[in-house]
Amino acid sequence: MQLPLTGACQCRNVRYEIRREPLTVYVCHCTECQRQSASAFSLSMIVLREAVAVVAGEPKEWQRRTDSGRMVSCVLCGDCGVRLYHNPQGNRAITIVKPGTLDDTTWLRPVGHIWTRSAQRWFDIPADTVNYDVQPPDFSRLIEAWSAQRQAPH
Repeated sequence: MQLPLTGACQCRNVRYEIRREPLTVYVCHCTECQRQSASAFSLSMIVLREAVAVVAGEPKEWQRRTDSGRMVSCVLCGDCGVRLYHNPQGNRAITIVKPGTLDDTTWLRPVGHIWTRSAQRWFDIPADTVNYDVQPPDFSRLIEAWSAQRQAPH
């Protein structure tokens, strides 16, 4: 992983940078992420909100209410529609980036899975990761697992 991390939407009109290391990377199996990604799950990467900067283009924002009742500001390209990240209003210190939009994804290795009760039946949840059947009460265990993974010899 080389900082700053850089990424873009599919049409490349909106580009962003992440100027500090991520706090964690995990897989979300909630039905909203399945719909948003048009797939079985979505990768999520938590970063400090202050570390994210749009460096080209002007993304659009869309507000939505989560199943838990919390509001989230979704940031996406107004041209191609790709979601780049979202900002939870309940925790203004973090941004949740969609790491599939990064220019280099070769280093991504999720440390956990959330909303496993909504996972597609054909997908096997690894037993050796930090897993929650619903939304975790906080991300501390996922952050700890990420830190341990980053410090382990490769």
